Amino acid sequence: MIFTNLARIVSWLALVFGAIRFTTGIAIATKTLGEYDAALARYAPGAANVGEVIDRGFYVIVFAIALGTLAEISFSARRGRE
Repeated sequence: MIFTNLARIVSWLALVFGAIRFTTGIAIATKTLGEYDAALARYAPGAANVGEVIDRGFYVIVFAIALGTLAEISFSARRGRE
């Protein structure tokens, strides 16, 4: 049961941080956070362009959904046996 609970916590954290990364990429692309180059350097250090920031955020969100689904399956299977 510890791994189920741990997977649920990690999936929620990944979902939140992935959503933050994704929306930061969108905000940089629309120049909401300031000039493009300055905002990219400040809010996404190490990223080559804004597309990379958006992609990484999206991949983390997909990972969080997959992990959360597996955690829910594990939780339901364990509850069904008890």
